Amino acid sequence: MTTAPFAVDASAAALVVVDLQNDFVRQGAPQEVPDARASLPTMRSLLELTRSRSVPVFFTRYTAGPAVSHLSWFSPECGPPLRSCWPGVAREYGDRDGQLEGHEVVDELTPRPGEVIVDKFGYGSFHNTILEDALRAVGSRQVWLVGTVTQICVEETAREAFRRGFEVVVVADAVTSYDPELHHATLRNLAAKFALVVDSAGIVEALGAIGNRSWSGT
Repeated sequence: MTTAPFAVDASAAALVVVDLQNDFVRQGAPQEVPDARASLPTMRSLLELTRSRSVPVFFTRYTAGPAVSHLSWFSPECGPPLRSCWPGVAREYGDRDGQLEGHEVVDELTPRPGEVIVDKFGYGSFHNTILEDALRAVGSRQVWLVGTVTQICVEETAREAFRRGFEVVVVADAVTSYDPELHHATLRNLAAKFALVVDSAGIVEALGAIGNRSWSGT
């Protein structure tokens, strides 16, 4: 799919799960991406296999509030009354009983103790966050990106990672969008100049070629 000068390398990689939060994934969420919910079985299998090989896992959370910010300029759901992705704001969803905090990572992919959670106040996962330092601390030179939304936070994160000298791998069947046309166009553009774009099968193959890494997750 691409002509990137590097291959998927599980021995030096980290998995970055972008914004798979209740307010994007759950049924009836303020910024619902139905394809993100449909991708959860693939995501969960990939996450479990990644963990089993001791490849570091990082999660990001799109964070709005507690005051209205520029995020609401193009996403009015981030402002009152919905307050999408505001920490501490809970709501009911069509596919879960009771209330859940919209800002939290979905329970199908609950982060484990020691897995870094990066709260970001914009689209990119690197800008003004600890992510770059955290990746370098575990010796990762390659970043595997999964999550949502392909043409917004995933793309911005991929570009930021590339700008910082990381090898970027975007997992095509584990990133999702509410707009199929933009999803496919973004993958084409990333593959042309910024990232190696592969299916999850390519990640699984790479993980199968290594034993457990020594990284402890702490």
